[in-house]
Amino acid sequence: MENRREGDAKGEKAPEPQEKQKRKTQEGCSASGGTAGVRASQGKVCIRAADMPAKMQMRAFRCAQEVLAGMPKLESKRLAQTLKKEFDSRCGPAWHCIVGTSFGSYVTHSLGGFLYFSIDKVHILLFKTAVERLEP
Repeated sequence: MENRREGDAKGEKAPEPQEKQKRKTQEGCSASGGTAGVRASQGKVCIRAADMPAKMQMRAFRCAQEVLAGMPKLESKRLAQTLKKEFDSRCGPAWHCIVGTSFGSYVTHSLGGFLYFSIDKVHILLFKTAVERLEP
């Protein structure tokens, strides 16, 4: 089963099931700009929407923080590529990553494979899609 999400870096999202909204409110940013309790050396990590186990979320935060710490200037493509490769190798294919300060999206993702978060003004969308073998 797959879920669809719509959103952009300005915080617009498609409606979510009540249990996910409740969890997101507890874990993510509040209207006053709270965080999920994770502090990056560059700034605060803010979970915008998530359908991913907490351990995997922490892996994504750490990976993004390490890459950002090594960049004097944001290189969106490099950060997206690093996160995609990290999750492809550790969690199997097919992960996708979008990084930027302003973007829109509407994606279909595998259950348990969606994370939309930000570190300061950098927004990161990481999601997994199902891979089906083609029979000749």
